[in-house]
Amino acid sequence: MTGLPAGDLPAITSEPTAEVIAAIADRYGVRAEAVREVPDGVANHAFALGDDPFLRIPRREEFERDLQKEVAVIPVARAAGVRTPAMVDFDATRTLVDAPYMVIEQVHGTDLIEADPPNDQFWQDLGSQVALLHRIPHTPLDGVPTDDGGGDPRPTVDHLATLGYLDPGTADWLLGWFDRLATRFPQGLQDPQAQQEPQAQPRVLLHGDLAPQNLLTRHHKLEALIDWGDAAWGPPGMEFAKLRLEQVAATLPAYTGQSPSKSDGQLEAAALWFHLSWGLSGIPKPPRPNERHWTAPPASRLLGVLRFFAAGPPEPWPGLR
Repeated sequence: MTGLPAGDLPAITSEPTAEVIAAIADRYGVRAEAVREVPDGVANHAFALGDDPFLRIPRREEFERDLQKEVAVIPVARAAGVRTPAMVDFDATRTLVDAPYMVIEQVHGTDLIEADPPNDQFWQDLGSQVALLHRIPHTPLDGVPTDDGGGDPRPTVDHLATLGYLDPGTADWLLGWFDRLATRFPQGLQDPQAQQEPQAQPRVLLHGDLAPQNLLTRHHKLEALIDWGDAAWGPPGMEFAKLRLEQVAATLPAYTGQSPSKSDGQLEAAALWFHLSWGLSGIPKPPRPNERHWTAPPASRLLGVLRFFAAGPPEPWPGLR
């Protein structure tokens, strides 16, 4: 096994050096020439160590907590039957590099950004997998926070109108839309006067980044959910805020176990609530070119809502306009 001299450990604030990666690969019996860097998310550098282990190293110190969170969540998700790679090792000793790192099983699949459009069975499988995750009993998990998704979006609408991003008529129309969506959510049992909104719904364990780059497919089937760094306890509808609404509509029937025609529209309304809320909060943000995830450009979410409803969505979505 090769190593690095004590005191010379590089902080991972940029691309890890070949020496660092070779030392880590050697620890797992993999030759340096068998290591291949692969695209990963904002938080981690990622390397395939030969044909099986998969290495992830946080890009910055602020992302180390997310990796440690995955240590707590992955075994729980797998025990519930969720398809996600098993953890092989987690090293927080900083003996080879000045950062913790995780080694997981390598899943041989392609993320949805790179893959051909999947068939209906893929989305049915995804719905079933997310349902398994959301049925996990609420128990303390190290580093997993509670997240309400940002609170009531109506003050955001007022703020955008004040700043001139929205005209008063459009702001009133949006406020009315949120008010109509809110009627889909039951009032809290503890406080019947409490605001009706999806954030008040019972908390479930969320993947937190259920997005195309974190869904692996093989032979048009769902192979695995990956990257649990954004996991949180939160309202179910928030889970579906990073898929396109067309994908949400294809996923929810298997998640709920109901045909679309029999849905009460509550979960659909919650997903739409978060798409609108997060889309509006992105309006003042600067452009973000060359990002892999579809939600990066500030207008993508709101234009996604427009495209979805313009295409004639299935029931119960038309009644949510």
